[in-house]
Amino acid sequence: MMDDSQGLDIPIIRLRPLRERKIPKRAYDKILTSIKKIGLLEPLVVYPEGDDYVILDGVARYRVLLELGVEIVPCLVGKRRETFTSDRMVNQVSPVQESRMIEKSLTELDEQTIADTLGLAKIGHRMKKLLLQQLHPDVALAYDQGKIGRMCAQELTCVKPQRQRDILAAMDGYKDYSVAFARTLILKTPPALRDTRKRKHDPWDKTAQKKADLLKQLTEAEDKHDFYSRLYKQYTIDLLRLAIYARTLLSNLRIRAYLDEHQSAIMARFEAVIAETKG
Repeated sequence: MMDDSQGLDIPIIRLRPLRERKIPKRAYDKILTSIKKIGLLEPLVVYPEGDDYVILDGVARYRVLLELGVEIVPCLVGKRRETFTSDRMVNQVSPVQESRMIEKSLTELDEQTIADTLGLAKIGHRMKKLLLQQLHPDVALAYDQGKIGRMCAQELTCVKPQRQRDILAAMDGYKDYSVAFARTLILKTPPALRDTRKRKHDPWDKTAQKKADLLKQLTEAEDKHDFYSRLYKQYTIDLLRLAIYARTLLSNLRIRAYLDEHQSAIMARFEAVIAETKG
């Protein structure tokens, strides 16, 4: 991480954050679970300052260790105070790498422990081995590099690998890697290049598509009806409140006389509001 550095176990009372920052509860709980289940995998990065050590990277881990009552913390001590952020030092794990890491971890840890460490209810959806096996190597590489998303990769499994490669080439040509564009090209796939395995979602099932479209239209109509019903109800309530207010004002003879003499337009509008609410 740093060229001039050494590992050192440091009492936690001699550590202090470089700056205070708010740690999201979700992220904090994830780190807490990870350290409880597996232990501290990554040392804190610190820099000596007087008798203490300033934490350059690892404030969240430091907070968790304080909560757990840990007294000695493994640290990476730099000889120079380097200004950096943890984001710059961390390489994001690709989907393929993540799948391999989880698969390797299963040889030593049970599935629930790994899920708890990752802050997930389960890890089945993270095991993308089957998905990767169904993809053309070029498509798998594009997925691994983040060029296409998981949903897009999943859609491409509806066609055979050679067709997947052709679709990816078209997406490259148009610089459009959206799921919608991929689905359009999938629908144009000749029957011979379609994957015939049974699946929940069949892009070429017109009956299912018509039902889905009809259900969508019905849902949109119901949503519009509910919206306008709520709007009309609120309008009625507001009109009633305004009518009560107008009646209260006009029941005062002094206010009525003043409005009649100086604000005849407002007076006429108030009377119109009252008239609209009669009956």
